[in-house]
Amino acid sequence: MPDADISPALSRSRLGGLPLLGASAPQDPARAGIIHLGLGAFHRAHAAVHTARALAAEEGDWGIIGFANRSRSVVDAMSRQDGLYSVLELSESGTRADVVDVHRGVGVMTEDPGAVVREIADAHRRILTLTVSEGGYYVSPRSGHLDVDSPLLRSDLADPSAPRTVIGLLGAGLTARAAAGGEPFTVLPCDNVASAGQTARRMVTEFLEHSGASADVLEYVRTGVSFPDAMVDRIVPATSPGTTEQVAGLLGVRDDAPVRTEQFSMWVIEDDFPAGRPAWERGGAILSDEVEKYEQVKLRILNGPHSLIAYLGALDGRTTIPESFAEDWVAEATLALIHDENLPTIELPSGFDVGGYIEDLTHRWRNHDLGHRTRQVGSDGSMRLPQRIPVPALAHLRAGRMPALLALTVAAWFACVVPPRGFEPGEQARAMTDPDQSRLQEIAAGTATPAEHARALLESGCLSAELAEESGFVDLVGALLTTLVTSGPRAAAAEALTLSLKENRS
Repeated sequence: MPDADISPALSRSRLGGLPLLGASAPQDPARAGIIHLGLGAFHRAHAAVHTARALAAEEGDWGIIGFANRSRSVVDAMSRQDGLYSVLELSESGTRADVVDVHRGVGVMTEDPGAVVREIADAHRRILTLTVSEGGYYVSPRSGHLDVDSPLLRSDLADPSAPRTVIGLLGAGLTARAAAGGEPFTVLPCDNVASAGQTARRMVTEFLEHSGASADVLEYVRTGVSFPDAMVDRIVPATSPGTTEQVAGLLGVRDDAPVRTEQFSMWVIEDDFPAGRPAWERGGAILSDEVEKYEQVKLRILNGPHSLIAYLGALDGRTTIPESFAEDWVAEATLALIHDENLPTIELPSGFDVGGYIEDLTHRWRNHDLGHRTRQVGSDGSMRLPQRIPVPALAHLRAGRMPALLALTVAAWFACVVPPRGFEPGEQARAMTDPDQSRLQEIAAGTATPAEHARALLESGCLSAELAEESGFVDLVGALLTTLVTSGPRAAAAEALTLSLKENRS
């Protein structure tokens, strides 16, 4: 097996002897029709892959100009490799690696925000896609409006010509595009955000209003820019040094920017592109007017339960999702959360095979080759859980039922990321990161018991103001956090499962 350290570097000169995923985009960067913000592993394993496959079915000027948020590691590697990288696909049927060739320029948003603004203003660019995580949209969990309390966003509002946030960059770029002639444009979010297109439109519009944009700019954004909704679904674990070795073994070249992923990939898109789009439906995507229903399937059947697996597994000392889901008590709690608490709150898309989707999901969570880490899945809960917990929890509470497994998810998040005084959650939980961790720790600093700890956090509105007013739910989260601290995650899961079964199957 070739050694990555001595294998020749991946480059365009070697592309002819390597398996190409889909087709190459046109070489001229000036013809690239897509800008992407958030040049991480998920984009490169998902939207870029679907675009390459679409280009194999139908040619077009759909190269991608990609910008990483802060890190230069992927940008520098892809620059050395002529924009190329490999996708390592791990499935029950085997492992394969293919090269993707659709990126025609790369950069770093925070290093050169002016370059992003210029790209958006360029009439040759017709679509901008986003994978910037839930926090990149700056939605206040308490109000649902633009989070004007964020220091970075306040800075952008004070000087919109020097943006540092994604919303500020979009505001400045669309302002420049309006001034350059106002060619039609599409902003397509690809994040786990409910009604992501509508959310992006609302946040950008509020930003422009707060920053004093002209009526002409606001009219252009309203009538000349579309913000379609989309649902994305593919598990993309963090890349490890072993990924580079596997790629070298399969392709015989060293790739310093590989991504590894599962075989499953879903992309559901609202078809609203005034300046055109790739033939994504021929590259494996689904064009649908029921995106919101698919989003709810993803958020409540995959994402929310995924968080529960990560938190319970980490508290039990498990390193990966497959190790965690292999524990019968974790799997039982997770499947009960899906069937008894989340699924009843969803209106399914037309013809959707929910049983097949859940069956596929259990295989995906058992895929040890992926090695998806609990610390990765459990990170950024303050951005993710407000999308996954309040709506289904409130639906049950208003119907007179107590959603105990949703409460367990919240309690387990607190135990991992904001543990009560004196509680040691373990190495995997301690490794989880959260942008709001310091603030949450300050909120709970004066509490004496786990129940008080949970109450202080929930009443801060960290999930939603409405949920904070549900005293029964707040009390249950406190009780489950107490059990987690005193008796461990297995006991807390059993307690929540017993209550959930009583509430939802009686």
